[in-house]
Amino acid sequence: MAKDITNEQLFEFMTNMYSEMQEMKENMATKDDLAKTNRSIGRLEDKMDANHKALYDGYKLTVLEKKVDEIDNKVEKQDAEIR
Repeated sequence: MAKDITNEQLFEFMTNMYSEMQEMKENMATKDDLAKTNRSIGRLEDKMDANHKALYDGYKLTVLEKKVDEIDNKVEKQDAEIR
């Protein structure tokens, strides 16, 4: 059995729907908001790349120091053998 809806009930329902849609619209991001977010992400990625390179440089420095130490030890042993 279908229930008859009064004009007042229909108006109230439509008013509530409109209000909810306005709230949703206020919470939606604009194209400008998205563009700003994308630029921020790009800057963060650039900083991460720079930091990653710096970390890698530190690793290379450690490897080079180890190789220099090994060569230094070999030279010291050869120097001792020559004496």
